[in-house]
Amino acid sequence: MNVKNCMSHDEDDEEMAEIHPQTIAPTQGPQGTPLRRNESASPSTPQGGNSSASSSTCTPNERGKKFRNLNDIYEQEAANEGMNSLFALYFHVDDSIHFEDAIKDMKWIEAMDEEINAIERNKTWDLVELPKGKEVIDVKWVYKTKSNVEGKIERHKARLVVKGYKQQYGRDYEETFAPVARIKTMRAVLSIAAQNKWKVYQMDVKLAFLNGVLMEDIYIEQPLGNEKKGQKHKVCRLKKALYGLKQVPRAWYNRIDSYLLENGFEKCEGEPTIYIKENDGKLLIVVLYVDDVIFTGNDVYLIENFKTVMKEEFEMTDMGLMRYFLGIEVDHNENEIFISQAKYVNEVLERFNMQDIKATITPTVMGLKLSKEDSSKDFDPSLYKSIVGNLMYLIATRLDIMHVVSSISRFMERRKEAHWQAAKGILRYVKGTKMFGILYTTSEYSNSIEYTGSDWAGSVEDWKSTSNYVFHMVLGAISLASKKQPIVALSTAEAKYVATTITACQAVWMRRMLGSLCQEQAKATFIFFVTIAQLLHCPRIPCFIRERNTLT
Repeated sequence: MNVKNCMSHDEDDEEMAEIHPQTIAPTQGPQGTPLRRNESASPSTPQGGNSSASSSTCTPNERGKKFRNLNDIYEQEAANEGMNSLFALYFHVDDSIHFEDAIKDMKWIEAMDEEINAIERNKTWDLVELPKGKEVIDVKWVYKTKSNVEGKIERHKARLVVKGYKQQYGRDYEETFAPVARIKTMRAVLSIAAQNKWKVYQMDVKLAFLNGVLMEDIYIEQPLGNEKKGQKHKVCRLKKALYGLKQVPRAWYNRIDSYLLENGFEKCEGEPTIYIKENDGKLLIVVLYVDDVIFTGNDVYLIENFKTVMKEEFEMTDMGLMRYFLGIEVDHNENEIFISQAKYVNEVLERFNMQDIKATITPTVMGLKLSKEDSSKDFDPSLYKSIVGNLMYLIATRLDIMHVVSSISRFMERRKEAHWQAAKGILRYVKGTKMFGILYTTSEYSNSIEYTGSDWAGSVEDWKSTSNYVFHMVLGAISLASKKQPIVALSTAEAKYVATTITACQAVWMRRMLGSLCQEQAKATFIFFVTIAQLLHCPRIPCFIRERNTLT
């Protein structure tokens, strides 16, 4: 166990900013916060985690430099008698496991055996003598307890990971980029499925990255606990990818992309992770997100055949109807699909120790203007970036906080206490509306509509305006954004024209994508300009945000 930081009571006395070293989101992406450390992270600590907190005994500069150990804290407290401090010990209950401990526990032994068996079935490596001039890359075991949407333990997973940070560009790898499906793409597919009364299914590729074929010669050491007797001096020459290699995502994407194209699928225009197969009016849509395969269509035989051929080519887990994806909960009934993030909201509140805060009915104070030059004191950078990252991911199903989260995200480098209070205000609102989400349903009117709006000179630093838009089909939001405009508008009319232009560009892209999914828009897409308040809350506009009380 490591003491990561010292803590003090929050100003409100009803909550404390307590951070657990967990990842900000299920797909760590660009929104994540870099791990702050003075030593190398443990194998179980995911990048994007955060474990710093505000303290009255630590200056912001001290917190930004390193984590303090117990001796440092005790010595400082001894010199500051009379100060009441609160100490927090942070450790992973399920992930901080080393090989020496795992080898004594049967559940982890079985998990490691399952991983090795899968690697051997996949013919991932050959055992060879190390060629002269070649270097060996180390490997390690990483352990993870997997839970479902209710938080119950599903299985224990052991994964063999290559220490990819030892790879050298040009020798061990070159291209590393691999596309993944955008959240708005997933919303579009769910909307199409709801409109056509299709079921949406999900499959998971077991050890997906192990299927990628490597083009480079890479040698790794034999994994702990699996050294071959009499051949311990030999190394493993990789034929296929292993987790941890820098080129693994690219290799896996190339593998499944070529397989789908060879089997009659076509790529969606403008979205390289959507594949369509159409034959005599029968349609199958497949969406890839790393090792998750989401698919829907209008023909049961086509869907079942797809499941069969995928299981023959890859080791797959059929998860049935789509229920939980990247922290998003999906509820189905005959005519509706409802998505929300109630479980994720609870995790965020627990992560910041704000489960007992009082809920509010609005995400921000009316007319609030935030500034980098605010007179309040500086705030802890790691803590602020962590809460903003969590809130940004929540926008996936909550467009009602889109504008205010966009506003607080502009102060990552010069965060003040006032910005932190604004972020807490959003969490208070989210706590009282955790069951809210987006409802996709069936309707006779299937044409797309966009609503857009902007303020004027809303930023007090540079006087730039903020554009907001929501693109929806059948009353369900598909694409949404809140972004500062690139120019300084000289009038409200100019700000509106800029916002409308950005919205029109998004409409063109969405119409092309929908057309490639066999959902041609017969009529023009109407763009309505409204105020930001109307965009998010006006009852005269179709309701984008619903509470989870409409589905059984």
